[in-house]
Amino acid sequence: MQMVFHLGVHATDGDRLLKTLLNNRDWLMQHGTDIITPNRHRGLFEEALMSLNGGRASAEMQQIMLDAVLNADSPERAVFSTPTFMGAPGRVVGQAGLYPQMGARAAALANLFPDHEVEFFLAMRNPASLIAEVLPVFTGGGYHVLMQGRQPLELRWRDAIQGLLRAVPGRRMVIWCHEDVPLIWPEIARLAGNIPPEAPLKGAMMYLEDILTGAGLAELKEALAAQDQMTIARRRDLSSQMIRDHGLPAVLDQVIDLPGWTQDLVDRVTAQYRADVAEIAVLPGVEFVLP
Repeated sequence: MQMVFHLGVHATDGDRLLKTLLNNRDWLMQHGTDIITPNRHRGLFEEALMSLNGGRASAEMQQIMLDAVLNADSPERAVFSTPTFMGAPGRVVGQAGLYPQMGARAAALANLFPDHEVEFFLAMRNPASLIAEVLPVFTGGGYHVLMQGRQPLELRWRDAIQGLLRAVPGRRMVIWCHEDVPLIWPEIARLAGNIPPEAPLKGAMMYLEDILTGAGLAELKEALAAQDQMTIARRRDLSSQMIRDHGLPAVLDQVIDLPGWTQDLVDRVTAQYRADVAEIAVLPGVEFVLP
């Protein structure tokens, strides 16, 4: 069975992937894909991870977990999506930088089902906006506690993803940038659910509904409906135009208000993030979804 873990990360997709796939649950169930909501495995996985302490689950233990979480009798694919896979918000930064425990956590999840084919899905986000979004929900202290003594320019996605790939070699790894999701969301959902291009997809505009005005969303839907043969490139072009013309400034323009962060520092962190993305996109073993 294919076991798909959507790892998050914090302040990216939240429960949107889960909601999108649940919107298509009838089709998915008919075609062998089971969507597992967090309430099905909450507590169970945590206990198993603690018990195994990084070790591999036995065949008997795997079957017990599958019997507990699966909705279908014998699906070909099971998708798990929950923001807690990467831990509490305080886990974003550690002594070694950005998400230092990502590899270990992914390896532990893979060891829950070592006899199955495990895949990982993951969104990255500009460290500047990531920290700005996580800080308000971090309950363990203020900014300096969250940063663990690290400097902003030490928050490198390159290091985190390289560590992830070393920890789970040979596993399918689908990665994308959170900043691109309004344009690539249908492709992300289809990849996670194994939904072919010709199959209908409900909820494909979930992100666009959040960032477009009502008039812009209506105009986009009208333009899409007028197209008989809609290519991915054409759909993205239309979506980009609507974002430019009808995007909500309050949603699109994020203010980075963090202690010691200047506009120059934000620009440098952003440039470094873009360089990391370019490097990660061509890493062996990475399936990177570009807009």
